Amino acid sequence: MDSTNFSSLTALLTSLQEGILTVTINRPDKMNALNRTVFEELEIVLDRIEADTQIKAVIITGAGAKAFVAGADISEFTALAPQEATQLARGGQLVFERIEKNAKPIIAAVNGFALGGGCELAMACHIRLAAESAKFGQPEVNLGLIPGYGGTQRLTQLVGKGKALELMMSGNMLSAQEALQWGLVNHVYTAEELLDKTKQLLATITSKGPGAVARVITAVNALYEKGADGYLEEVHLFGECFGTPEMKEGVTAFLEKRKPNF
Repeated sequence: MDSTNFSSLTALLTSLQEGILTVTINRPDKMNALNRTVFEELEIVLDRIEADTQIKAVIITGAGAKAFVAGADISEFTALAPQEATQLARGGQLVFERIEKNAKPIIAAVNGFALGGGCELAMACHIRLAAESAKFGQPEVNLGLIPGYGGTQRLTQLVGKGKALELMMSGNMLSAQEALQWGLVNHVYTAEELLDKTKQLLATITSKGPGAVARVITAVNALYEKGADGYLEEVHLFGECFGTPEMKEGVTAFLEKRKPNF
């Protein structure tokens, strides 16, 4: 699959190789800033990810060497009334929630600045890998704003309350190594290694039972859902596995001392 398979897209590039769909935010002249078009096209791509059995996993990255996504497109903010801004934030949250709850593993390959909405996009992905040059931050207070696409919640989940408050109230940026130390990213690589290492990790993940991987995502997300009992969800999902051909193949392969054929 190449960009021609998504012929209507203007702000995203796509490429499918060996079951891994790479989605590139392609507005390098705007530091890949998130605008309405990017959100609309992310929804189109998410529809395809959910429906297309050829797609086993997803990488989200940014075009160029400078930015993953350097924030929201602030030029779209100037004319918004409070009610419109509320709708904008909720719309962005819903798109990022679809990423977070997707049954297929989605990794952010953070190749540069991930600020504001860009940091929020990265945090919505299941795993984050970063280039050495990457920078992370929620600098909305510099504009008299706060994060609106889930940043106040996901950053706190990932790094803890004190560190999240420090980052959001100061507007300071974290280097890739600091983000690694804070638990915001899983690994840091050179810019040249980043995509290959991301694909290697996804190749490992996609060699496992896809139903089991999807249930891991659901169970972990249950920890953060209001009113949900993560332990009960885990028990339910564990039991579900026993009704699947995937589990029977996995256990049989283990007992026969061979690799499973999922």
